[in-house]
Amino acid sequence: MKLQNTATQQYQTITAYDEVGVEINAIMHTASLIVLPEIAPVNWPVRRFEELSEAHFTQIGATNPDVVILGTGQRQRFVHPRLCAALTARRIGVECMDSQAACRTYNILMAEGRKVLLALIIERTTMESTTTA
Repeated sequence: MKLQNTATQQYQTITAYDEVGVEINAIMHTASLIVLPEIAPVNWPVRRFEELSEAHFTQIGATNPDVVILGTGQRQRFVHPRLCAALTARRIGVECMDSQAACRTYNILMAEGRKVLLALIIERTTMESTTTA
């Protein structure tokens, strides 16, 4: 789905998304990543929701966001509270939603000037993994 361009193009803006990836400022990404408004997207070594660990949330916390939007793939899933306990102890909100909703929410919060981080899980199917490896 294409999203409307806004006046925020100097920031990392989600411009489209589909089942296989996300487009940020017209550049397609097909692997999980961390997106912050003012820095280039960073690869995030999460291939599947079930692989999430406390270390992944420690990596997120190092960027000191105010709120984390976790895109969990095609459907909304919720992380175990122990995984993001270090973030909540620092009063960093963590919201879980399906990846399409996460992309839309990130754009809204980013446009409002919030210090938001999008942690987006882009799961690869077994077939894709074997053909691109």
